[in-house]
Amino acid sequence: MPYQCTTAVSVRRWDRYTKVMLAAMAALTMLAADTAAQELRRAQTREEVAPRQGGEPIMAIVSIKSQQVTFYDADGWILRAPVSSGTTDYETPAGVFAIVQKKKDHRSNMYDDAWMPHMQRITWNGIALHGGPLPGHAASHGCVRLPFGFAERLFDKTRIGMRVIIAPNDTTPVPFSHPALLVPNAEALAAARVRAEPLAREAAEAAREDDEAKRAATIAAREAATFTASMRKLELSKGRADAELASADKAPIGARTDQTRMQVEGLKRRAAELAKQFDAVSAEAKQRLDASNAAKVAAEASEIKKADTARVADQANLSLEPVSIYISRATQKLYVRRATRKPVRDGGEVFDASIEVPVKIRNPGKPIGTHVFTAMAREGVGLRWSVVTIDNGDDAGSALDRITIPREVLDRVAPTALPRSSIIVSDEPLSSETNYRTEFVAVLSNHPQGGFATRDRTGDILSADDNLWGERGYEPLSGIRGISE
Repeated sequence: MPYQCTTAVSVRRWDRYTKVMLAAMAALTMLAADTAAQELRRAQTREEVAPRQGGEPIMAIVSIKSQQVTFYDADGWILRAPVSSGTTDYETPAGVFAIVQKKKDHRSNMYDDAWMPHMQRITWNGIALHGGPLPGHAASHGCVRLPFGFAERLFDKTRIGMRVIIAPNDTTPVPFSHPALLVPNAEALAAARVRAEPLAREAAEAAREDDEAKRAATIAAREAATFTASMRKLELSKGRADAELASADKAPIGARTDQTRMQVEGLKRRAAELAKQFDAVSAEAKQRLDASNAAKVAAEASEIKKADTARVADQANLSLEPVSIYISRATQKLYVRRATRKPVRDGGEVFDASIEVPVKIRNPGKPIGTHVFTAMAREGVGLRWSVVTIDNGDDAGSALDRITIPREVLDRVAPTALPRSSIIVSDEPLSSETNYRTEFVAVLSNHPQGGFATRDRTGDILSADDNLWGERGYEPLSGIRGISE
């Protein structure tokens, strides 16, 4: 009996000890989890620089979930910083974008002239990266706010056309290879460079000749106008002299005095002199008009030559720019963009949009996801690629397996593909914000986008068929609203 009592007491003590230990372990586990969460939050609220010399940024990935942006060069991440994206009802859209305009000092045209320094626009209806206050959570009206100092240091590192990916969750570029990715041809690249240089010189020479022809036409037209005006004045003077002479000749001969006869003789001499001057000026005016017409024809011809040579040179220069391909399951189309480096009068640059063709996607009713494949650097005779997935569907490899890119497109763009080239595969159609002054704008329709949907659509968009070149270039958009966070 005493043994049993002792045993019972020991069991109770052991149970209490076990409960205390379990509670302590649970508390330690919670403390560790809380510490890890705090450390993660601290990591997400501080700026970081890679422990190596960073190259030129190739892409930026914004995580809406973590409120963080990371910039990548060819060898990995180089910069990280906290951000503040759009708040409820003004959500920053998740999707695929590229920088289309940069402005160091910008102010909102919707929100009390708010200062938005070091603005890097990614849509023309007002979504941008820019410096701003960061309260530690989503707080903007759709833009992505960066720390003020970070935005300033970043500004000169990026270029128009740099990829900006806004992801709902955390994601990173992953090394990737696949037979469908673009493989450049060294001989084609070398030939493109050799071809582009003389064509650029020809285009510059044609532009110079066009300027000279226009100046010559202007001078010839001005001289012709001067002689034409002189001829008209002489014609009026000659008409008056002829009229005075005719009136004097009507007087009866017997009634004429010596003075009258002298006046008639003077009128005859004046009429004859004016007729002589008129004939001389008329002949000169005709020559000047002929010269003016010839100069005008020459100017028109030089303008055509300038446009033709510029077009050929532009096409050659395009082959020396990274190529971007967008494949949409929604539209069953493939689109190609390349930067032209041609500025537009009211901001931004022109992107070539001359290729838009149907594409075959196997099982078109099945989601494919949204995947961004990027050529990070040269590797041997080819390119080293990465992939970023921001919307679920097929995995990246299976997505490419389902697509058959038309051979004529591959033949046209693959041989001269360069680092920074990309292939984007998505369930989404291109956003209506995609136009001749953007690379690609694609928004995930299954995520909130209030800060995008509530903004005015950019007006007067040109399609790929309106790819205008020449003296006028593209017509500027109308109805563009500036950054309006």
